[in-house]
Amino acid sequence: MFLRTKTQKKPSGFTIIEIVVVIVIIAVMAAIAAPNLRKYMIQRRLNGAARQVMSDLMLARMQAVSKNNDFKITFEGNSYTTLDDKDNDHVADAGEATVTKNIQTNYHDVSLSVTNTPIYFKPRGTASEGTTITLTNPAGSKTLTVSITGRVKKD
Repeated sequence: MFLRTKTQKKPSGFTIIEIVVVIVIIAVMAAIAAPNLRKYMIQRRLNGAARQVMSDLMLARMQAVSKNNDFKITFEGNSYTTLDDKDNDHVADAGEATVTKNIQTNYHDVSLSVTNTPIYFKPRGTASEGTTITLTNPAGSKTLTVSITGRVKKD
């Protein structure tokens, strides 16, 4: 009658050679991508620092308008201090909030330089004078400009 033939099961899985080849391909791709990733991370830190400073400047301007009093931003080294100057005397008095931020806390290789400090944002949203803030790291530099109208822009 009918003869039953035994069918061999095909082996499943991967051989050692196949696994080694895949690991070598992944290692070569990682070695090629690593230098570009490093440059990318340095550039991202510079952009992040510029966005943080720009955001804090815009926030100070907005609060000066909403609270109807001056906001003073003083740059010193790689730090800057924001003062909610309730009596508009440009001095930190009791009860006036100050916030100090060091840019290198989150962006260790970024440094700041400023042309005019302090910056005063007035209740109408204007600034006391035009100021240029330059952020620098190994990837290059970014410039923030505060115009006398109070506009903050990144160049």
